[in-house]
Amino acid sequence: MRNAHLVRRALLLGTVFIVASLTGLRPSAQTTHILVTPTDVKWAPAPPSLPPGAQAAVLEGDPTKPGLFAMRIKLPDNYRIAPHFHGADEHVTVLQGTFVVGMGEKFDEKAAKDLTAGSFAMMPSGMRHFAFTKGETLLQVHAIGPWTLTLAELVQGDAF
Repeated sequence: MRNAHLVRRALLLGTVFIVASLTGLRPSAQTTHILVTPTDVKWAPAPPSLPPGAQAAVLEGDPTKPGLFAMRIKLPDNYRIAPHFHGADEHVTVLQGTFVVGMGEKFDEKAAKDLTAGSFAMMPSGMRHFAFTKGETLLQVHAIGPWTLTLAELVQGDAF
């Protein structure tokens, strides 16, 4: 009986290590702490995959490369992000303002939900969603890179 228990534990532990290696969950190559205060954040224009007007600041990692990353995104009032999806799970924490998120391939404000400061959202890889802001909105996004944003209309073949 004890041997069966040890075998099950070994199999479970092995499975955890395999899943972690396949999903990119590896120990960080970072050898020092990263401590960022709001005044330390270095804003720059957001990647061209987002409409003009957004600003971004990478806090950890590199969103263009494989591996974990964290970044802040600052969006102006009434900013709209067309229906799209990402190639990896996207985790979003609203730090300021209201980020309004809806699911689906059509932009439908009535079907969206207000996420106020302190709210969290996770959109699985491939989940079609859209968003807009009420007031200047500050987000923190973390995911496993490379981070991609593909417009749903491109997938549907409506526009290129």
